[in-house]
Amino acid sequence: MRRPVIVGNWKMFKLLSESVELVLDLKPKVVNSHHCDIVVAPPFTVLKTVNDRLEGSNIKTAGQNLCEQTGQGAFTGEISGAMLKDLGCCYVIIGHSERRQYYQETNDIVSKKTRAALNAGLKPIVCVGERLEERENNEMEKVVGQQVYDGLSGLTEQELSLILIAYEPVWAIGTGRTATPEIAASMHKFIRSVLSKNWGKELSENIRILYGGSVKPDNISSLMAEPDIDGALVGGASLEANSFAQIVNYK
Repeated sequence: MRRPVIVGNWKMFKLLSESVELVLDLKPKVVNSHHCDIVVAPPFTVLKTVNDRLEGSNIKTAGQNLCEQTGQGAFTGEISGAMLKDLGCCYVIIGHSERRQYYQETNDIVSKKTRAALNAGLKPIVCVGERLEERENNEMEKVVGQQVYDGLSGLTEQELSLILIAYEPVWAIGTGRTATPEIAASMHKFIRSVLSKNWGKELSENIRILYGGSVKPDNISSLMAEPDIDGALVGGASLEANSFAQIVNYK
């Protein structure tokens, strides 16, 4: 049985005092939420303070990105997996659509970052998803299938067991448009078929696949009712404790 996971991606929002206020407000609202894993991904600048405030709680943290280089080195402005681990992170988001769109991250870079995360002892949340024109041209399965294959190729079975996948229909991120539960479920089922074809049915049945794309309190229950949707990667609705707590407590 795959354990659901709800991830809040704060993106480039929240100063230090705002971050502390948010997590202190969130903690009591989800303290009895034992049905799923709860993760927040604050900006790098507040990760240490947020982790300190969350110590002993049922909320874990994720980095929003990491460098594909391992260890230490002359890579100005980059954050290594070891640094994220040292700050207390358990997860890291890799290949988010905004990283692919604005910073030209390719499938090859996503693959390298996934390996770097695993080497640091982090659980990668590998993002995949199609743009609007790719869906309109009926290329969504080709695009997403290639992203999954390229992003995970060469990993061992043990490494793959630590991976989470987040399906983000790019046309539904920050636009107010949401893929219907049926559209989301269809792509999640397809992703699982790609995993099964390339790495075996047993592994495909164990990997958690999250949905990300304008997830809100009023659509989370219908999304989570779909058998192949194992959780959510939440953007804007994770920036306010009440709305994120409602999503966590979707049951």
